[in-house]
Amino acid sequence: MCRLGCLVLVRDVRGDVLLVDPDHLDGLILPGGAARPDEAPHEAAARHLFAQTGLVRRLTHVLAVDFACADRYPQRLGLVFDGGVTGGRPAGACFVPVRRIGQVMAPAQAARVTQALTGRAVPLLLHGQRAA
Repeated sequence: MCRLGCLVLVRDVRGDVLLVDPDHLDGLILPGGAARPDEAPHEAAARHLFAQTGLVRRLTHVLAVDFACADRYPQRLGLVFDGGVTGGRPAGACFVPVRRIGQVMAPAQAARVTQALTGRAVPLLLHGQRAA
């Protein structure tokens, strides 16, 4: 069974990336988490983003899709949603300059963020229709 990870890339006005510090992993990660059964991925991402940072976002575009074979974790598919730009500093999170991403994230996490930052977003479709 493949786990669906729903992550959100949010930047501040300087272009720094919003990251959270989970208790269960080493290093910082993008806000997000697993989708529940039958939960739409953009809704799961928005739910996790709110729970971890207090930010409310309408997520309609995907910046990256990342598949990982089973290793110490089950097989997983990660979707990185475009969370746009925010001002201020959300609770429970920090903004990290792009040049420091590799210093504060695990290599695979940092690579995912780097690819998501290329700016090529695709719309999320639900049954062939754009997500609202």
